[in-house]
Parts: sequence; C-alpha cells; structure tokens
Amino acid sequence: MQYIDSFPRPIKTLDPVWITLNDGCRLAATIWLPSDADQNRVPALLEYLPYRRRDFTAIGDSTQHAYYAGHGYASVRVDARGCGDSDGIMYDEYLQQELSDGVEIIEWLSKQNWCSGNVGMFGISWGGFNSLQIAALKPPALKAIISACSTDDRYADDVHYMGGCLLDQNITWASTMFGFNSRPPDPAIVGNRWRDMWFHRLEEGSDPWIINWLSHQRRDAQWQHGSVCENYRDIECAVYMFGGWADGYTNAIPRSLAGLKGPRKGLIGPWTHAWGQNAKPGPRIGWLKEALRWWDYWLKDIDTGIMDEPMLTAWMQDYVPPAHQYEQRPGRWIAEDRWPSPNIEEISLWLGKFSLEPDAVDEGSFSQRSLDTCGAYAGDWCPYGYSGEMPLDQRLDDGSALNFDSAPLPENIDLLGAPVLKAQVAVDREVAFIAVWLSDVAPDGATTRLTYGLLNLNHLDGHASPRNITPGEQLSIRVQLNDLGQSIPAGHRIRLSLSTSYWPLIWPSPEPVTLTLITGSSQLLLPIRNRQPSDLELRTFSEPQSARPLDHTTHTPYARSRSVEREYESGITRVHAVKDRGRIHLHGANLTYAGKGEETHQITDGDPLSHRIEMNYTITFERKNPKWQVRTVANTLVTATKSDFLITATLNAYENDILVFNKSWDSKIARDFN
Repeated sequence: MQYIDSFPRPIKTLDPVWITLNDGCRLAATIWLPSDADQNRVPALLEYLPYRRRDFTAIGDSTQHAYYAGHGYASVRVDARGCGDSDGIMYDEYLQQELSDGVEIIEWLSKQNWCSGNVGMFGISWGGFNSLQIAALKPPALKAIISACSTDDRYADDVHYMGGCLLDQNITWASTMFGFNSRPPDPAIVGNRWRDMWFHRLEEGSDPWIINWLSHQRRDAQWQHGSVCENYRDIECAVYMFGGWADGYTNAIPRSLAGLKGPRKGLIGPWTHAWGQNAKPGPRIGWLKEALRWWDYWLKDIDTGIMDEPMLTAWMQDYVPPAHQYEQRPGRWIAEDRWPSPNIEEISLWLGKFSLEPDAVDEGSFSQRSLDTCGAYAGDWCPYGYSGEMPLDQRLDDGSALNFDSAPLPENIDLLGAPVLKAQVAVDREVAFIAVWLSDVAPDGATTRLTYGLLNLNHLDGHASPRNITPGEQLSIRVQLNDLGQSIPAGHRIRLSLSTSYWPLIWPSPEPVTLTLITGSSQLLLPIRNRQPSDLELRTFSEPQSARPLDHTTHTPYARSRSVEREYESGITRVHAVKDRGRIHLHGANLTYAGKGEETHQITDGDPLSHRIEMNYTITFERKNPKWQVRTVANTLVTATKSDFLITATLNAYENDILVFNKSWDSKIARDFN
C-alpha cells in the first residue's frame, strides 16, 4: 500500500459535527474536506454506519475519507441513530427510521455552504446496504452510489437465510450486534451526559436482535423491507456494485446489473469481505482511484471515460489447491459489456451412476444419509481474508455426500455466472434441506470447492409459503449455486456433491434425513464463457494507495481463527471460531479500545437436536486521563427441540470493573420448517 501525504487540495477535519434531524435527534459526524471548500464548493460523499466513527472504524475511515477530501470532496462519516456519539436508540438493522434519517442527512449535506449540491453515498457491507436502500427513496441530491459487499435481497442473500435454510451466521451476527449495541458514547465528545445516554441504550435498546430475526423464518415483510430487488426501478441514480468471489454477497452484483434500469457498473475481484485496496486474496488494486473516476463523472461532470467501459469487470480465477487461506489468487481480468452476457453458453451434464455425463442417461436412483457433521470443512459463510476461513480439501466432506464426477476435461473451460442443479429427489422426512456444491478435482485427487447452494425442500412452493413434505414424494428441485468466475484446467474433473447436512453453515434439520436422487432427468447446468479477444485489451488497475491512517499503536492485532475439534468417545464435534478485533490505542483520541468474539458450534453424532451455538462478545474502552474504563460482555446461546428454538442471552456492563448493568433474556420461538 502506498500512503499519500500530499494531495491536490489541502484538507481539514471537522469533528464532531452535529446534524440535527427534524425530530430533534442529533447525529454525530466527522467531515474531511478541502481547506478552501467554503470558497470552492465541492460535492459531498456520505458513509453512514452504526460502527462508531471515532474508534472501531476510525483507522480505516481516515485512509479513505481523507483521500477523497484531498481530491476535492467533502467526505462525511456519520454515526447512525443510537450508535457512537449520536442520540437515540437503534432497534434493528435498516429500519425505516434509519433510512429516513439518511435522506435527511443527504438533504442537510446538499445545503451546506461548502457543498456544490451534489451528493454521493458509499459503503461496504452495512453501508453498502443502506446506500442501495436510501437510493431507492430518491433523495434529489443523491446522484450516485458505490455499494460494496452488500445485497439487493435481504432474505435470500444476507446473513439470515439461504435457500430458505437458517444460516448459523444469522445467530452469530445477531450476537455480534448484541455486543456492539451495548457500547457507550464517548464522554470526550458528549460530555457528562454519556452515562445517561449509555443506560438509555442498555435499558431500551439492548434486546438481542436474534429474537426478532428467528421470528421471521419466511420471506415476509421483515425481509422485503430494504430488499431493493422488490422493485429495481425505485433506484434511478447511478450504481456501482463492488465485491469479491470469496465474499458472502457476490450474487447481488450480477443480479443487480440485470435488474437495475439506470446507469450501473459492477466489479468482482478475487477478494473476501473488504475494499479492493486492502483485500485478500490479491491482487489488490488502486480502488480509491477507480472510485474517484466514478465520483468525478457523476458528481463533477468530468468525462473520465468510466461509462464507456464494460458494464461488468471480473477476475477469472485460475485453479489453486484447497487451502484455509490465500494470499493471492492467480487469474486474469475479463469484461462483459452487458449482463446477462451473450458470451455465456449454458451446457448440461446429466447425473448418471455417480458420474456427470454429456448425454442423457437411464433412470436410476441413489440414496445417502449424510453425517450431521458434513460441512465442517466448508469454511465461513463470509470470509474476511484470515486464517481458517476458506473451504479445506472437500474430500473431508465429500465422503458424506452423493458425488457425481465428470470425465477429465479435454480442454480448459471458464465458468462465469451461476451453475444450476435441476433434479428429481425424494426424502424420508417431512422437513429436509439439501446442500449442493461444485468442486474442481485435480489429477492428484485434491478437491477445491468452487461454489455451493442450499435449498430448504419445504420451500418448493416459495419462501413465503413453506409446506410439509410427504416422505417418499418425488420432488422436482432447482438449486441455484452462488455465482463464480473460475477457470478449470484440462485434465481436471468437475464434481457435484449433494448432502442433507451442511453444518455449521446451516442449522440442521430436526431429524436425520435420507436423500434419494433419481437420475434420468437430473442435470447440472454450467455457464461456460467463451474467451473474448477484447479481454486482452482491458485497462489495468493502478497500484493500491490511500491516505495515511490515523496515528495509533496496535497492542493486539486484528485476527481470526477457526478450528474443528472431534471427541471420539462422546461423538461430539465442535467448530470454534475466534474473531478478535484487536486492542488498539488511538493517540489523537487518547483512547484504547478492544473487541473479541468467540463462537462455538457443537453437535453430537446422530442427534441433530444436539446442535448448539454459543457466542461471547467482550468490548472494552479505556482512557487514562481523565480516567474512563468501560467493559461490556454479551453472551448468546441458541439450542433447539424438534418444535422450537430456545434462546438465552445475558448482557453485563462494567464501569471501572464494577458491574453496573445486568439483563437476561429467555425466549422460545417455534421452528417454521427450519
């Protein structure tokens, strides 16, 4: 990374800046802008989050916002209502209150004496979500957005559910936010009222979100709200969708490019859940320069040429052996002028006798009951580029699945898009799920997972109206796997695997399930991309650069780890993950903060009802002069019976190591075909 210390326009930083909303609520903001913006007005860029602008995101914020400001923008980072130093309570993600506040912020920005009147909005993950959702509300000053690692569909493609199956990430992310929501405002900013604000949050706004999220297991109004795919035409401003093949949100990019009607672009690298200048695996790119080309075009009326370039640019990944982490992914950039692309041909492979055949096969049937632990080596739902997150050699899970292998490929093929399985199946239980994954099998047998998909078989009539399955009933299923951009070399085989468990990625079915697959009409559809000579003429991205990060000392670095533990005598398997945000001292704020989450998924052989998730999240803030020490500890445990999910949670808050707040929750929520 190249750090830039001198910019075309000298900058200044304003903090705190208070934005007073129509209902009197004050939101805290930090603004980076050119020093002469009062004389030479500039467009504004908004990033709007619940993640605390002055500590937990401060280092990363400074590298981007200062960079934009130095190139002629007022770059603004706002704490959402009820978060950081802002007034109020945050009761859930993406509520109408949050979106309405965002519309007011944009109007406020457009009327400042340093603003040209044009506003852009950007963000990664949460900020990418609300950028899309606020764009759908059409604030007049909002001309363009950049939405990174986000989704247009909150039910089908977020942390909550996938294919109608309950993701364990639904629980772990809710538990993370349970901890995050307990954090106090900073007395250095809000003064002596910090304690009253903190206790108001703890008493009124600390309910674990998982209680609400598990109460909505179908696609209903809870998830339709904020899902811009419900009506893409609501978004009229220009949209740049950004993401990576290793991220949990990639599908939204091709889907949005196909659905949106206004100006749009997409970029997909090999990356995990991070911006392109920082992400692993590499290659990293000069993303901030690319973003400036977008902003200059839409907010300054400078023809940078960006809209003359292809609609979708993507990294076509070459083969790599399976590994828990990658520093680099070899490959090449490709581009498509429109999406769906006419350069993609769908070919069919028929499921035969444990084989994938180019021609139709006779009818037959094959049955398998997967181990409850099938999926233990599938990696994280949403990797961030750290140790233990990527799928390991799939032979570790394939032994508990139905597998269908192709012959060795006679030539290289490139896959771009979403593979689809169309199959006839039957199960022996009224509630059942299916996991499907596609792998590259090297000549030495090493098996690298390329993509996967999930389907709750009770949702065959739609995610809004599940039903019981009649055991033995022959079902016609369609499972769309996650989008991918992958080259498979000649001599390698393609493997399709099916299982009735994918633990701990999804919550297991109430009873062990035997799956029967019927051949004859079952087929795998692959999106084969024809290589284009124009790919060789693509513009290359610049090297990564950013503003220099805030002055800080790292006492404990940001780190993640994941391990699988097996007890042979008891039959218990545990997946343990540590998500440590480190312990950091910010010199300018004279503040040390730390956050650490530990999650344990546990199951016993042959007993899917033994599955449990426990997560603890501890957050600390310390300041020596004047002395300030706060710690919160949030604990969530979720188990299930055949009929219900059981949730217990506790929240403890400490000031100077003295317990000042304690609250517990105990909830039972009916299983709704999950």
